[in-house]
Amino acid sequence: MKFMKLGSKPDAFQAEGKCIRYVTSELASDVIMNVGEVKFHLHKFPLLSKSNRLHKLVLKASEENSEEINIVDFPGGPKAFEICAKFCYGMTVTLNAYNVVAARCAAEYLEMTEDVDRGNLIFKIEVFLNSSIFRSWKDSIIVLQTTKSLLPWSEDLKIVGRCIDSIASKTSVDPANVTWSYTYNRKLSVPDRIIEEGVKFPERTESVPKDWWVEDICELEIDLYKRVMITVKSKGRMDGLVIGEALRTYAVRWLPESIDALVSDAQTQRNKFLVETIVCLLPSDKGVGCSCSFLLKLLKVSILVGVDDSTREDLVKSISLKFHDASVKDLLIPARAPQTTSYDIELVQCIVNQYMLHEQAGWALGDVDRNEKGTDDDFVLGHGSVLAVGKLIDGYLVEIAHDPNLTLASFIDLAQSIPESARPIHDGLYKAIDVYLKEHPSLTKAERKKICGLMDVRKLTMDASMHAAQNERLPLRVVVQVLFFEQVRAAAGVHALSNNLRNTSHSTTNTDEEWEKTAAEDDHKSLKKQVSQMKMKDEEYRKNGKLTKNRKTSKSGLQLLPSRSRRIFDKLWVVGKGHGEKSSETSGSSQSPTSLAPGDTKSSGSSSRHRRHSIS
Repeated sequence: MKFMKLGSKPDAFQAEGKCIRYVTSELASDVIMNVGEVKFHLHKFPLLSKSNRLHKLVLKASEENSEEINIVDFPGGPKAFEICAKFCYGMTVTLNAYNVVAARCAAEYLEMTEDVDRGNLIFKIEVFLNSSIFRSWKDSIIVLQTTKSLLPWSEDLKIVGRCIDSIASKTSVDPANVTWSYTYNRKLSVPDRIIEEGVKFPERTESVPKDWWVEDICELEIDLYKRVMITVKSKGRMDGLVIGEALRTYAVRWLPESIDALVSDAQTQRNKFLVETIVCLLPSDKGVGCSCSFLLKLLKVSILVGVDDSTREDLVKSISLKFHDASVKDLLIPARAPQTTSYDIELVQCIVNQYMLHEQAGWALGDVDRNEKGTDDDFVLGHGSVLAVGKLIDGYLVEIAHDPNLTLASFIDLAQSIPESARPIHDGLYKAIDVYLKEHPSLTKAERKKICGLMDVRKLTMDASMHAAQNERLPLRVVVQVLFFEQVRAAAGVHALSNNLRNTSHSTTNTDEEWEKTAAEDDHKSLKKQVSQMKMKDEEYRKNGKLTKNRKTSKSGLQLLPSRSRRIFDKLWVVGKGHGEKSSETSGSSQSPTSLAPGDTKSSGSSSRHRRHSIS
């Protein structure tokens, strides 16, 4: 910390109790100054030689025949006045970052200018501020903190503005040129130590991180912090990621962890202003520096402390820019009255809608750019974010499906709020539907059909298909669709295997080496064997109605069949073999085996219903 000593005479000020201060001298005091609750017994001559204001006050007191002068609203109080009085006496006084602002304001009040005496207190303090304080990182922050209690004097004297400009300028310095001390308690990436026998390699010196300054300014109160951050951003040299880290660090520093403390009457207004300030300081570009997780936590707090709608909308927009980085846990925002659900589903729906608006605008611009540049890089990256959002929404649907108060309309609206391209696989959606059916057993047949209509059984993986085929909560029509498309898939697999077999047999030539011929023949035999095994399983099932227990289950649709009736399988297997090559044109939602053989399907469905069970 920088300091400056003024004067050379020893300190002769003495105290008598808490309210009286006097100077030990051979001369009796001839004036009493009342500053606040303290009486200063002083001498006129040294005071009047330095202060124009005291000169006027003494003249006025003489005219009124009064020995005491009352000074009301003195900036800095008795301590600041004592500094000025000691300077007038030429006694030793030490200025530092903690008292220099008070001394400067007091000197301004007392009019201790160069017109009164050369080298007066105002001049000396200004030299100290400009040559030492504003050149020091931590002293500038300390001085800025002390200005709060000295308003409006510190503002009028432009001390606040100069401190802020000094701090903002230092944050923009190249980290390689930072030579002053700073607070940084977060863990740095320490390079691995390489120690070998008898040889020690010196460790690399850690470089100064770009966000070296964020912890020190966290000590500022929110209004001063806001002004500093606005100035930092206005200089245009700070990375958005660093701005985001600074805001996150400040929020962690000042927002209470407990909900009770957050919404207490004494802290609600302060916390509300804090959240509103952080939101208004968020970087506005798409590469917003704050993580989506932090923004969603900030949104939870904003709801609790009751920020205004405009602030919440700004926060939702910022979240939508990073929504693909969110997690399901972050989206579990508690609902407030009059909502009856456990979580605020309407808010999540709003975020998703905002995200889709951004994405659609990006796709429109991307089409123009691709036409001009002929590149698809941005499109691929954008599609990746949509896939992440699809997975996120399916995971969120699984969580909220447990809520007995969740309406079917809300579930369907949220499930349909993302495009089909976001769900190349429907396993997550199937899981959410299954949970909803389990937690809402009172759904009507039409409602169960409606919610299952969200799912395309052709986009289920093998494991999900296995589960769906044995799920008694699904409508029978959906189960039949699952079985049908699994058999179509199995038939297509056999067909592809046969084509592969023919291609392999034609790929050998007379110019190949002998070992290549041998390898091709082995592959030929292996493929034949696989086809033969699949045919044997088919015939065995037709004869026995079940697979032999000592055979391992094949990774095909056959492993689904033991839980279905033989009549359904027979009908679907014939259809699958007869129309295997057309299966790619079949719709999972519009066409089903019931439309191909309505009589058999109905009877087989009713007989198999008693044997279906759930493995969820």
